[in-house]
Amino acid sequence: MNVELVSIGDELLLGYTIDTNATFFARAAAELGIRVVRRSTVGDTAGEIADAVREALDRTGGVITSGGLGPTADDLTKASIAELFDRGLALDEGIWEALQARWKARKWPGEIPLANRTQALVPVGATVLTNRHGSAPGIWLEDPEGRWVAMLPGVPREFRGMTTDELLPRLTARMAATGASGLVVRSRTLRTTGIAESAIADALGKLSKDPMGVALAFLPGWEGVDLRLTVTDLPAEVADAQLEIAANALRARVGPWIYGEDETDLAGLVLDALRAMHRRAAVAESCTGGMLGMRLSAIPGSSDVFAGGIISYDNEVKVRHLGVRESTLRAHGAVSEETAREMATGARTRLGVDVGIGVTGIAGPSGGTPEKPVGTVWVAVDVLGNVQASRISSVGDRAEVRQRGTQAALALLLRALETR
Repeated sequence: MNVELVSIGDELLLGYTIDTNATFFARAAAELGIRVVRRSTVGDTAGEIADAVREALDRTGGVITSGGLGPTADDLTKASIAELFDRGLALDEGIWEALQARWKARKWPGEIPLANRTQALVPVGATVLTNRHGSAPGIWLEDPEGRWVAMLPGVPREFRGMTTDELLPRLTARMAATGASGLVVRSRTLRTTGIAESAIADALGKLSKDPMGVALAFLPGWEGVDLRLTVTDLPAEVADAQLEIAANALRARVGPWIYGEDETDLAGLVLDALRAMHRRAAVAESCTGGMLGMRLSAIPGSSDVFAGGIISYDNEVKVRHLGVRESTLRAHGAVSEETAREMATGARTRLGVDVGIGVTGIAGPSGGTPEKPVGTVWVAVDVLGNVQASRISSVGDRAEVRQRGTQAALALLLRALETR
């Protein structure tokens, strides 16, 4: 099944909102063999909405829209598409009663605004898609030729919930009824860190182009380079087998830099390793300003192995609270291997834990020198008195340098723990 996505909203075109709905749907649909062949974004204008949906219907016959189902004047999706299908709008009393009950249940003051009645207007002959995650119901509208449009709210939580609850089961049943089911689009992602995209390509050699007949994409980011393998139009078991073969081939070449698959978080792996060793950790951060602690503490249950940290941005804090020697700072500077090592040890000893991590660097945009340019970051880990350090040279803006420094510290710690 081929479908198109039309995302609706001026905020998307102006760049104030990122369209995460399209990404979510494309991934979820691919697992079922539903292929998104085109994505488009239009503003809150009736004519633009109608034109985009009309053209998409002519190409594929199946369209999902996101946004424009709210109660305000700029929510024009339903009316525009109803007119495109030559359908009028009628008040659905059941929806209106549910909206009124929802208003009262939330104890909002006064009566429900009459503007909300627009959310209870449904194109004649349409099917209502239940929204268990918000107020705006979805709409399924189909013409006599079998061409259809599924209209879903744009709020990400509502869009995702309705996609899972209502839309995907409906599309799966439709595929089965037409004999189109059985073939899937599957992807598998190997996550690397600490190695450049070009270095991975060199290490893979001929495998960098369609390894074992499987499409390979290089996806660089601040966490590292993700290697995404994809197969299309195959039975699920065959697709999974081909992905396994291709993944093993890549692991044989770049395995030391692969830390996980798909949505694996390096911070989660570090916490798991600490638990397995029955050790607790603390951080000392300068240039990253708490980002390392945030990565670790963002994972539920991290408090059993993560004690906390010290943001030692000023050198006086490094000396007073971490025990970094003034002589070290005078001789080597705040951004140096020696300082990073003493920060890691200070985090371990001053906070009374088994493992300390230190990060210091020059995030920019100013402050660099020929010897220590912007992007220079030193990370160190102290595991029960055994200290290791590593220097990285990052590119990008201040945020990217800080993010890459955090990722490098986690990678160094994971290697140190695995070695022990």
